[in-house]
Amino acid sequence: MTDWRSKRRIRDISQVLRPDLPVWPGDTEFAFERTWRMDEGSPVNVGRMTMSTHSGTHADAPLHYAEDGADAATMAIDPYIGECLVVDARGVTGEIDVADLPHLDSVDRVLFRQWDTFPHDGWRSDWLPIAAETIEWLALQGVKLVGTDAPSVDPQDSKTMAAHLAVLEHDMRILEGLVLDDVPEGRYELIALPLKVAGGDAGLCRAILRDLP
Repeated sequence: MTDWRSKRRIRDISQVLRPDLPVWPGDTEFAFERTWRMDEGSPVNVGRMTMSTHSGTHADAPLHYAEDGADAATMAIDPYIGECLVVDARGVTGEIDVADLPHLDSVDRVLFRQWDTFPHDGWRSDWLPIAAETIEWLALQGVKLVGTDAPSVDPQDSKTMAAHLAVLEHDMRILEGLVLDDVPEGRYELIALPLKVAGGDAGLCRAILRDLP
């Protein structure tokens, strides 16, 4: 008999880490080099990476926006595993407001898609931020994680970090830099485990969506 779990489609919603990866202006560029090489006589290949903690697809740790917040090694991982709702926000302008949300009907995690095609080849600053009032409303509905295919839930030039602070107030979690191309709006199982980095203000993720049974 075929196990029903083997038929559940898996969608990889992670960015590829590579030397030309677009990063936040002024942040550390991603770099990779081979330090041990089989073609030079080593029995194995070994590489070295230099990167920002916010490279590619990542989970913000509370330490990112609170001086006494939990780091990537100590924050709980249960918010990053479980049923989620993907919301297609491509028709929204300005910022994502409460009026732009569909009926949630009991969901713990909400991911927002705004790009028609994810901008892999260059940095874009014209993403849709999420209004702090929307974060507040989602928290009241029991949502514990908010994700986006944008680099941030706040605008690039924000000085108040209002959406991040609303997340902090309600002890929610954030996923940023997701790749949601060709992901229809709807419900999925999210698995996006942040790297366990001591002192880390974020944890890089290999994020996937799996069809629900």
